[in-house]
Amino acid sequence: MAYCYLIIAIVAEVTATFCLTLSSGFTRLGPSCVTVVGYGVAFYALSLALRVIPTGVAYAIWSGIGTVLITLVCRVVLGQKLDLAAIAGMALIVCGVLVMNLLSGAGQHG
Repeated sequence: MAYCYLIIAIVAEVTATFCLTLSSGFTRLGPSCVTVVGYGVAFYALSLALRVIPTGVAYAIWSGIGTVLITLVCRVVLGQKLDLAAIAGMALIVCGVLVMNLLSGAGQHG
């Protein structure tokens, strides 16, 4: 269940960050409200995930996957450009998260 909470935290954070872009400096009510609620949900869900998943591992997954997802959402929805260096960087982020989770013992409580 902890990883479900982590997924919820990631989706909520990506949604909030995207709406932060649309809020125009908190001058648009709808996106501003989604931003505030989204970050609240993200941090609450992350706190629930941290009951089981070690903080370093959870944060690496949350921030890494969140970075890749928000970049892809902005690319698809807003047409933001990605160069080869950005794509390579995102691939390295995903690889790092996979290495931490599949090959490292850091994900286990000590």
